[in-house]
Amino acid sequence: MQLPEKNPLRPDDDELLARYRADGRTEHLAQLYLRHTELVYGVALHLLRNRADAEDVVMQLFEELIVKARRHEIRNFRSWLHTVCRNLCLMRLRREGRMPPAEMPRELPDDGQLIDLLADEERRQQLRTALERCLERLPEPQRRSIRLFFFDRCSYADIAALTSWHLKSVRSYIQNGKRNLKICLGNKRP
Repeated sequence: MQLPEKNPLRPDDDELLARYRADGRTEHLAQLYLRHTELVYGVALHLLRNRADAEDVVMQLFEELIVKARRHEIRNFRSWLHTVCRNLCLMRLRREGRMPPAEMPRELPDDGQLIDLLADEERRQQLRTALERCLERLPEPQRRSIRLFFFDRCSYADIAALTSWHLKSVRSYIQNGKRNLKICLGNKRP
């Protein structure tokens, strides 16, 4: 059995990396990085839970690769890139005082997993949008109580003190607000 010949118009990862290391031309590294950008974005999005932060990491990572790819011995570019991306995200989370998600990926996701990850993020974004619309429809006391309780993590007593409402009223606003949100969100489902 004969192995297929390499396509000279589409060099593999190792060849592009060798070209970059040999002549330092960033177009070789850019071509290599573009092959893996969506996968890196998926890892960053999973760890950072924010599209803008994930996009920043994708850009920052390329800037770091310009130096690191020439300095380090890289046997498997895809795995090495995953590790560098993961470390960059973890450093960013630590610097911002945030915790990484409990289920951190150890390996770069394959294309199918990436599509699932991006679809999950899109579903979460759609749910957030629907939740905001439903919150806006609530009466002011329910909306304010829900925001203070769930988003600002205030206790019933804190809400009562902030708003001058009775404690029983706050409890009622939150219970009724939750029920109304559930009804509203139930009507939004396809």
